[in-house]
Amino acid sequence: MSTELEERPNPAAADDGIEEDDDPPLLSSQALEALREFLSEQSSLGGAGGGRVDGGDDDQDEVRLVAEDWRLSQFWYDRETAETVAEEIRTLYRSTSSPIACIACPTLYAYLKKLDPSVPVKLLEYDKRFEQYGDDFIYYDYNQPDELLPSLKHNYQVIIADPPYLSKECLEKVAHTISLLAHPQDSYLLLLTGEVQKERAAELLNVHPCGFRPQHTNKLGNEFRLFTNYNPAGRLGGWERKV
Repeated sequence: MSTELEERPNPAAADDGIEEDDDPPLLSSQALEALREFLSEQSSLGGAGGGRVDGGDDDQDEVRLVAEDWRLSQFWYDRETAETVAEEIRTLYRSTSSPIACIACPTLYAYLKKLDPSVPVKLLEYDKRFEQYGDDFIYYDYNQPDELLPSLKHNYQVIIADPPYLSKECLEKVAHTISLLAHPQDSYLLLLTGEVQKERAAELLNVHPCGFRPQHTNKLGNEFRLFTNYNPAGRLGGWERKV
C-alpha cells in the first residue's frame, strides 16, 4: 500500500550494463519472518490466494486484496492508514468533483471504493493481477511515464502516489507522471514514500510532511511519511512544523 512499495525490474538498466541504484525497502525481523511464511504458503498453494488488508477480525471492516507478492516487494498499508487516507481523498473529491488518480497504491484504491463506491478512481498499477478492477485498472510502468493514455493527461485535480522505489530516478519519473496527470488548475497531491525522500520530494513536487504517519501491515525498516502539496489544516495531523 499503497500506498505500497513495489520493486519493478528495470530491463533497460540490465541491458545497458548499468547498475541499478534503486534502494529496496529494508525489512525488519518481523517482516523477514512474514516473508518466510509467505514463501512457505506460496509453495503449498501454488502462488494463489487473497490477503486481508486490515489484519483484523471484523469481517464487516475487511477489505481483501490479492496476496502481497514479495518478489515485487509489495507491502499493503494497515487499515488505519488506508481508512485515514481514503477519507482525506473523499474529502478532496467532494470539494473538487474531480476524478481520482491512484499511482501504485491498490490498498488505498480498495479502501476508497469501499468507503464510497461512487467516487471515480483510476488505479495506475504495474501488477496485472489488479485487472480484476476492470476499467478502473490502468497498466502503469514508472519507467515509461510518457506512455499514458491521452484521456488521462491533465484530467486529475486529486492524485495520490506511492513510488515503487526509494530512489532519485524513480521519484523523478513518478513526478513526471504526476505532471502529466495533473489538471492545469490547482491540483491536490498526496505522496507516500520514505522519510529519506523528504528533501527530494520537496524539490520535485513542492510537498511537505504531515503529522500522520502511515503504517504497513508488515513493519518496514524504512520510516514512511505522508506528504501533501496543500496544508490539510486539522486533517492528517496538519503539516509538520519545522523545529
